[in-house]
Amino acid sequence: MPVILSPDQSPSLRTLIDDIAQTKSLVTGVLPGSQHSEQTLVQGIGPLTTASPRELSFVVSAKFKDELGQTSACAVIVPKALSSNEHGDDRPTYAQVICEQPYLLYALFAHWFDTRRQPKRVPGIHPSAVVDETAQVSASAIIGPNVVIGARTTVGDHVNVNPGCVVGSDCSIGTNTMLYPHVTLYDHVHIGQRGIIHSGVVLGADGFGFAPNPAQEKGAWGKIAQLGGVSIGNDVEIGANTTIDRGALENTVIGNGVKLDNQIMIGHNCKIGDHTAMAACVGVAGSTTIGARCIIGGAAMFSGHITIVDDVQVSGGTAITSNIDTAGRLTGVLPAAPHAQWQRNAAVMGQLGDMRKRLRQLERKLPETS
Repeated sequence: MPVILSPDQSPSLRTLIDDIAQTKSLVTGVLPGSQHSEQTLVQGIGPLTTASPRELSFVVSAKFKDELGQTSACAVIVPKALSSNEHGDDRPTYAQVICEQPYLLYALFAHWFDTRRQPKRVPGIHPSAVVDETAQVSASAIIGPNVVIGARTTVGDHVNVNPGCVVGSDCSIGTNTMLYPHVTLYDHVHIGQRGIIHSGVVLGADGFGFAPNPAQEKGAWGKIAQLGGVSIGNDVEIGANTTIDRGALENTVIGNGVKLDNQIMIGHNCKIGDHTAMAACVGVAGSTTIGARCIIGGAAMFSGHITIVDDVQVSGGTAITSNIDTAGRLTGVLPAAPHAQWQRNAAVMGQLGDMRKRLRQLERKLPETS
């Protein structure tokens, strides 16, 4: 990663640590190196193997010990088990920031640098934006070029709506939320505080609701109006091109702290619990409830109208087709087959443990052969 800040903008290591309130409970000590101390200026963050003497790095486990011994970084975030108390010429060249959660501390430092490399943004509404006269836009918000904001929508303090976004009627966007370019909010979408919504996200499109309509013609479908909205909690991040459908009668609900990767599909009336994280290409069919603090691997699929309890981990590519009522990790990927055959195979798979026990019991009863 290249250096981010110029020398005149760069903090000392001590200033960087002191400037982030959360570090007070994370950093347990700082040891000077033979070439760098707390007063060394830090201009950016880089990987152990390529960090320059102007960059800070981090290490999370002993498997990176060789790289740690060869790094040129001016400072390294290390867990206590990997710190060195050597003196004189034997001590590391880099200053050591001792922390038992180095990955979290790295994340805080990275955010600090990221906010300072961003161009200064001036609050206001761009002349090309179209804002309904009944909308309420905070004076501290930034409304970019070619943005559309509908009737009775509320845009909170320090919200940044980037170019090309469309925000429908009766929406609300909470304080310090960022909408990247070309995000679309249909009517009745509500986003909490400190949200990050990436480009191409569509919130509030109609759910997939149709009723057979044989009166029209054989095989025809009649559309079911989707009367609900979408409710997004605080501190939610939604990745590029992810879609979340509006509810049929109730809102689709995304809890506080939820993290959604790119190209995820969440159907109408779903409820996703607080702090659940989903990797890319997950699909959740309508009216499914997923509990809090769940971790969902990429391309996992959930059938509709099921409930998943809190603290469940689902491996990538796994299909969940029924309720999960016990916390833990679930994995299951079977090759495609005709449905009836697949059901038989899945039933056999579920019995393999018992079959193995019975087989061993039979083996013990057989006479030994020479």
